Amino acid sequence: MSRALICGVTGQDGSYLAKLLLDKGYEVWGTSRDAQSVSLHKLHQLGIANRINMLSMAPTDFRSVISIIKNCAPDEIYFLAGQSSVGLSFEQPVETLESITTGALNLLEACRFLEREVRIYHAGSSECFGDIGDQPATEKTPFHPRSPYAVAKASAHWLMDNYREAYGMFTCSGILFNHESPLRPERFVTRKIVAAATRIAKGSGEVLRLGRLDVVRDWGWAPEYVEAMWLMLQQQKPDDFIIATGKSHSLQEFVETTFRMLDLDWEEHVAIEPSLCRPSDLAFSSASPRRAAEVLGWQAQLSMYDVIAKMLEWELLHGSQPN
Repeated sequence: MSRALICGVTGQDGSYLAKLLLDKGYEVWGTSRDAQSVSLHKLHQLGIANRINMLSMAPTDFRSVISIIKNCAPDEIYFLAGQSSVGLSFEQPVETLESITTGALNLLEACRFLEREVRIYHAGSSECFGDIGDQPATEKTPFHPRSPYAVAKASAHWLMDNYREAYGMFTCSGILFNHESPLRPERFVTRKIVAAATRIAKGSGEVLRLGRLDVVRDWGWAPEYVEAMWLMLQQQKPDDFIIATGKSHSLQEFVETTFRMLDLDWEEHVAIEPSLCRPSDLAFSSASPRRAAEVLGWQAQLSMYDVIAKMLEWELLHGSQPN
């Protein structure tokens, strides 16, 4: 039985990844800063909370990291931990950089020090590319991060690359474009839109306040993306891959589609709030996932419209009720 350690198992990706690995027969260990008090509601939603061995680990504390790896002795490590909000990274830049970059470095050093034959996946981000115009990003597109979050992810990406080259370690970075699900917290704009639209359809009478609607993103379905993470660690040679649908849409189109699926006119319920705009943001984000298809045999099956439909279906059954 293969053993996997998921750092950040209680998040959206960590939860779906844990389910995928359990279904494949893995023994799954998961970490959180405080495993005794952390909420496991996402794992409970997927019905797997009792099947995961939970451990407390602070990625910024080297002693904590090396102790967990030594005791757990994993075959695969998935580093998904760290501050995950682009917007919040402007308010908490130090925490963002430390939790992502220092966390990744501690993980690499711990595995090197212990001389563990372990395969490591790092959760990269499309935010690293910055504004690249209207051309789809490839694995060879240079990084130009425009937020503390993107700077941290870019730094962690190059640490993985450096340890792979310098020490022959099996390290991979998945450069994932936006991927959503009902497990997203409402501070993420996609879940915020879907949750608010559903409450409005149920009669809440509220106004959905958003920042820029002209930003363009590539939105996919999170449960599909975690399969790509696993596939990267099953290859003969470690490498980095872009994971995306290959089709981009504006946030306004996301909003319009969500409200239309509920038979509502979005313009009657949405207001633009300048205070919600970030100090700097990416105007256009698109990707070419061709290499993932050629090497990993992975291709997104669900489009943005499918993602919205699935999120709405869940929200209508389980989401917030009107005030």
